Amino acid sequence: MKIEFLKLYTPNLQGQLRFYSEVLALGVEKTSEENFRVKMGFSTLEFEEDRNATPYHIAFHIPALQEEKALQWLKERVEILPGDDKEIIDFPAWRARSIYFYDEDKNILEFISRKHIYEADSEKFSSESILGISEIGLATSNVEESFDFLNSHFGLTKFTGDYEHFCATGDDEGLFIIINKEQKDWIPVGDKAYPSPFEIKISVQNAIFGTSFKHERLTLL
Repeated sequence: MKIEFLKLYTPNLQGQLRFYSEVLALGVEKTSEENFRVKMGFSTLEFEEDRNATPYHIAFHIPALQEEKALQWLKERVEILPGDDKEIIDFPAWRARSIYFYDEDKNILEFISRKHIYEADSEKFSSESILGISEIGLATSNVEESFDFLNSHFGLTKFTGDYEHFCATGDDEGLFIIINKEQKDWIPVGDKAYPSPFEIKISVQNAIFGTSFKHERLTLL
């Protein structure tokens, strides 16, 4: 599964525009007074203004084995969010390592490097090394209901977890990180998990699907 397009909401459109265009140095297109889009590798990320928006968790792919270089690049731009006093967090079962930081909305952003996919084209790390969106967090009171929707409509399967507390759904290329907002918070620093709405388009076996998450329910686009 690849995340082709993701639409999020922001209470601070200008601050987010500055962050993604200047701090992360990504290609940004201002589409209206209320929206802008960010292009990164195979994904497009869109922000739309909503004064009542709540934070998200989003992860981005970076090349295999480049987490140390990515960390140094990030430390020149943002404050790193450590987990257990570690700036790079290991996920051995996922064959991955991650670095966490905030954007202007206190969205928890993650750079994830997997050992077995996305070999680096260059030894240097830059904004062009951000390859696409890897994960979107989905916080809900009913993990199993969200999993069942994704499984029945798009054929997505459980990557890891259970159907009560936490269920990562999809595969190495793209995941919905479904958590029970009553029982879990977002790692690495325990931020509250909000059922923040989003729209997403994914590709699965060369077919494109769209879904919307709002009021803790997934619906087809």
